[in-house]
Amino acid sequence: MKRKVTLKQIAKELDVSISTVSKSLKNSLEISEDTRQKVQAFAKLYNYKPNNIALSLKNRKTKTICIIIPEIIHHFFATVISGVENVANEYGYNVLVCLSDESFDKEVINMETLANGSIDGFIMSLSKETQQKKDFHHIVEVINQGMPVVMFDRVTNDILCDKVIIDDGLAAFNATQFLINKGFKKIALITTIDYVSVGKLRTDGYIKALKNNDIKIDENLILKIEDTDNFESAIENLLLNNEIEAIFAVNEIFAVTAIKLARKNNIAVPEELSIIGFTDGIISKYSTPSISTVSQNGIKMGGKAAKMLIERLELEDEEDEQYSTEVIETELVERESTK
Repeated sequence: MKRKVTLKQIAKELDVSISTVSKSLKNSLEISEDTRQKVQAFAKLYNYKPNNIALSLKNRKTKTICIIIPEIIHHFFATVISGVENVANEYGYNVLVCLSDESFDKEVINMETLANGSIDGFIMSLSKETQQKKDFHHIVEVINQGMPVVMFDRVTNDILCDKVIIDDGLAAFNATQFLINKGFKKIALITTIDYVSVGKLRTDGYIKALKNNDIKIDENLILKIEDTDNFESAIENLLLNNEIEAIFAVNEIFAVTAIKLARKNNIAVPEELSIIGFTDGIISKYSTPSISTVSQNGIKMGGKAAKMLIERLELEDEEDEQYSTEVIETELVERESTK
């Protein structure tokens, strides 16, 4: 059975525009007979059939975009949604929010359900399971049918599309260096498992900072959490079984949990233990003590993602495949949890 191709693939194989392929398949007299025959023969050979998704996208616009987030517990994703809505509304677009709940299947269902003309494009941060499986077929299919996708925060290099990120490695390096500059050497890391892209990058930044300062990497001080619903005992064991001077946590949930468990075990923060988190959400600002943290500028990230998607949607040149990656700056916000 011959493989099924898309308009984009036919255009690439025959070195013509997508528009030329589309018009040739409709027998448009704007296209020369020779080109029409060549396109139609190639399409027949490879079992091309018009796709309803592509047709609905071509024929009408919904002025609605969808943002898919992996979870709602972290304030960061709420700020990204706000940023998306601010810019989308300026351009006259509505925003639909979907939750993958860290599930690959749910992420696929969300995309397949909406990629039928219900929306014009996607902004998404990959679920944990999608990153673990490294299966991005649902995203490739949507892009191949002409629907733009912009990824943010958790992205993959395996997909060609526009992306908005921070330099997670540099941000983690700077946070760890901040602790080192205060004289700490026994610095623990509370992070995610490696297949979550941002956790891996932040772990790499932490390790690089230690190495640059000739501090030995102690694997006992690196806690990689997989079960984000049940991790308190793991953090408590880290606190009680190691002589730790400081902690760098890759999100504010881990950071505030470390503070809570330190207080439970009579470890004073920041007098005996300094803690830095990541995100700069409501928890970081109003925790006791308030948490020093890396600010991700979620509103700016969401706004940039929305602008990139809408510009892609309104781009007249369908052949433009020059994708870009925007890097949003971060800053370290110093509060009460560090000496």
